Amino acid sequence: MYQLAKGFFFTLTLIFLSTTVLPHGIEGQATAVVGATLIDGNGGPPVEGVTIVVEGSRIVAVGPTASTDVPSGATVIDGAGKFVTPGFVDTNVHISLYGGGNKARKESSVFYRMMGPELTLESAQMHLKHGVTHLRDSYGALPELKQVRDAIASGEAIGPRLQVAGNIVGWGGPYSITFALIPEDDLSLYEEQFSDHIAQGAGEELMDMYPEELRVAINDYLDKGVDFVKYGGTSHWAFPTLISFSPEAQRVIVEETHARGLIAETHSTNPEGLRLSVEAGIDLIQHPEVLAGREMSDELVDQIRERGIICSMLVNRWTGPAWQKHLADKAAAERRLAAEAEGTDWGRLRRPVHREKTSYQLRRERNALGYGAEIRRLNATKMIEGGCIVTLGTDNFAGVAPDFGRTPKPIWGEPGIGTLLAIEGLVELGMSPGDAIVSATKNGAIAAGQLDEFGTIEVGKLADLLVLDASPLQDIKNIRRQSVVMAAGKIIDVAALPTDPVYFLQGPLQER
Repeated sequence: MYQLAKGFFFTLTLIFLSTTVLPHGIEGQATAVVGATLIDGNGGPPVEGVTIVVEGSRIVAVGPTASTDVPSGATVIDGAGKFVTPGFVDTNVHISLYGGGNKARKESSVFYRMMGPELTLESAQMHLKHGVTHLRDSYGALPELKQVRDAIASGEAIGPRLQVAGNIVGWGGPYSITFALIPEDDLSLYEEQFSDHIAQGAGEELMDMYPEELRVAINDYLDKGVDFVKYGGTSHWAFPTLISFSPEAQRVIVEETHARGLIAETHSTNPEGLRLSVEAGIDLIQHPEVLAGREMSDELVDQIRERGIICSMLVNRWTGPAWQKHLADKAAAERRLAAEAEGTDWGRLRRPVHREKTSYQLRRERNALGYGAEIRRLNATKMIEGGCIVTLGTDNFAGVAPDFGRTPKPIWGEPGIGTLLAIEGLVELGMSPGDAIVSATKNGAIAAGQLDEFGTIEVGKLADLLVLDASPLQDIKNIRRQSVVMAAGKIIDVAALPTDPVYFLQGPLQER
């Protein structure tokens, strides 16, 4: 019944899309951006007075306006005073319903489960609305993700290109020990069924397999049609962070993924767990700066750089508005802890009692002071300064439905908006605006394994273009000032996104 209802709702959505919302322009007609300043994503200086010609989904010409022919009948976009960059790439999002985390998220997943594909498409469209033209979903409901991925690829639905991983291999779904420290004995039937739906046969049981059994299991999972594999090199929860797979088991996962020509990446969030994953031959690390509250060693930074491993950073969670909140929370925690240290009215006791702080109390105090956020910034800076390949992985997610949430989701976790804040955050960490744009475009395409297809503005590549009303090199926040979003040659009517709102209200990104 679930699959039937899901398909029915999604079919209605596609009918709606095909009859009421279309990209601007005529299919097959050329489009030209004329006289703009080009920021091509390769990291070189901007080039003024450039014309970019697009035919179909591809860029067919890039050159000086004076010597670049614009085809007769082409749609012309006046680029005078404007700036063109490649579309942005987010390498770590979660656009499907996946429950777990808190009661409100579970309630949302129960109530909206039959609308899983619609919500997945809506969240993808919210990224495109803000100029993110390519997404890598690294954890979510594989059946719905594939359905939306394929609908976008075929032109049935409007959205960014989508690559999907489904489950994080070795984790048991959202209601499990590995993901959320939830014992199996406490699960409802719904929680068991939904966890199986997410795990897709690649859950916790893989950690107990012999390497050759694991080889078979990984190939069974690859047969389900994933675009890349993300595995849990360590547990999801933060303390204590446990290593999930032996070195040999990690090599098996990586080898079988590479044998299919796909990217292998890891969630490994303590120093030794990450080292084992690096030595297993991974291509990408999700949030490598999250390292159990430990500073990343110079040796590990060198290993990552020398092997060309991509560092997909969760920048939006500890820069920009998130960092300002951290500073305010830290100041409040310092005041509270100082007041506690001064003592209280001891009443009839008449004397203070001095106790040695337990390790648990010290850990609570460090958490209250946001120590982890500061270590993450330190580690990110070390990797940037150490010459590692850096890109964005925001963990943006659909989250709680408005009807079940008591408080709004933090702005830095919103699809699309969180991606822009992450790009701005790279500049806050010390990158030049030009390098931050490279991280969000070219390096994102490297993470997707498709630099030959997109990520820079060059002849022959897919026409993912953003036309900005002001220079992002002068002020990185100008990446918000998007007058045109083009995805694979189609000009997107961003005001019409999402096409069929369920969670998200329409409206522009406000000043924050």
